[in-house]
Amino acid sequence: MSGALTSDFAPIALPAKGVLVVFCNPGLKFGPATAKLLQPVLDLVRRAAVADRFSGKPGSSVEIVAPSGLKVSRLIIVGAGNPDDPKADGKARDLVRLGGAAMGRVPGRESEVTMIAETGSGPLAPEAAADLALGATLRAYAFQRYKTKPKEGEERARTIALTIAAARPADARKAWRIRQPVADGVIVARDLVNEPPNVLSPVEFARRASALRKAGVAIQLLDEPALKRLGMNALLAVGQGSARDSRVVIMRWNGGRRGEPPIAFVGKGVCFDTGGISIKPAAGMEDMKGDMAGAACVVGLMHALAGRKAKVNAVGAIGLVENMPDGNAQRPGDIVTSMSGQTIEIINTDAEGRLVLADVLWHVAKKFKPRAMLDLATLTGAIMVALGQEYAGLFANDDELAVRLSTAGEATGEKVWRMPLAPEYDKLIDSKFADVKNTGGRYGGAITAAQFLQRFVGKTPWAHLDIAGTGMSSPSNDINRSWSSGFGVRLLDRLVADHYET
Repeated sequence: MSGALTSDFAPIALPAKGVLVVFCNPGLKFGPATAKLLQPVLDLVRRAAVADRFSGKPGSSVEIVAPSGLKVSRLIIVGAGNPDDPKADGKARDLVRLGGAAMGRVPGRESEVTMIAETGSGPLAPEAAADLALGATLRAYAFQRYKTKPKEGEERARTIALTIAAARPADARKAWRIRQPVADGVIVARDLVNEPPNVLSPVEFARRASALRKAGVAIQLLDEPALKRLGMNALLAVGQGSARDSRVVIMRWNGGRRGEPPIAFVGKGVCFDTGGISIKPAAGMEDMKGDMAGAACVVGLMHALAGRKAKVNAVGAIGLVENMPDGNAQRPGDIVTSMSGQTIEIINTDAEGRLVLADVLWHVAKKFKPRAMLDLATLTGAIMVALGQEYAGLFANDDELAVRLSTAGEATGEKVWRMPLAPEYDKLIDSKFADVKNTGGRYGGAITAAQFLQRFVGKTPWAHLDIAGTGMSSPSNDINRSWSSGFGVRLLDRLVADHYET
């Protein structure tokens, strides 16, 4: 679990105890308020900076334990970089990272932290101060629910009281009220992905998603008899080899105008993926507990939208299954009839996520008639071959939606890269025996998977995010040291805030 980090905002002043974190630009340039606070120890700070060759570049730091002249137990100076650097990233994204980098310098045993929301350029705006708190909150996360004795040096789940000392604390608090639900949504997603598969079955996942009722989200839970009545045979075929029943959960947040079409989000939720009859190699299979990261993101996003009372009508839908190889499992060569009526030849039972999404996408498109629909899925290893683990693959049938997602990705640091969709790729998934087959061969695997999904969205403006490289086991960064990143929550919340709220 993540421990607990509580954030508050106060006027700029020296704390009486705990850790003090301040920021500077290159050349040890402090803001006026920070310089005044540090006056008793400025000479000590300069000598420490020289000794540590501290440059002030972004994320660099120098630390002074029990500084004489201050009551705090530890002073940490963190570089904020050069604000005039033309190569610098977007300011908001930088400040979230800066808050994360600063929290990463705080030793695990410390429980009280004060950050001065000021750089060498002067006091930070209230929104920027709140961005610092967002980064610090995300960095403080550590999943240790099943650790009885965490090892030395590991990120520790801990209770931290964080105070952001800002020039306009009341306005910073107001800005934080928008960001805190988003941070909580990321943590919800991380917790779900980090859970072991013996705990997080499809039924348990559905139960946890249903807890959003408390936040005002309407929940519809579809069990196997309901899924059979709807004709979700593609989804059910994936789960038929498991002793655990499949589920679909529909979540609705109605914060927009009555009758306004919603924006819809669909998540792949394969709670564990052995590959089925087309079984995966044993090495690394434990990571397949994270094959539900798309569904986790949708739950985290709905938590964020409800928490900040977003003025939008939104639908979140997740297909929850377990792909296991018992005597009842689907076989290569089987043909299933999807909810859309299209028949699918199963070539590889390890290409199961697209079968789950096919039925849920069709259901959402037909029932809710959304103004736009996006799906997230840890769908293909091929996208990692193409993009590594820094960008998610973006496929879209709508140019405007694609541009909006790319812009939101640059703003939040959850970056996406558009990949092609074209009729020529459809030929690779044409089947001799059915309307379509579920794999297209070795080449362009991420593209043919997206081409498959496109057959189930109709004319709805749609985007598919392949998050296989970013949703789990992604590289550590300034705001995440967890195996699960919670990728997509901040990206899609930003998309909604910028383009879909009334």
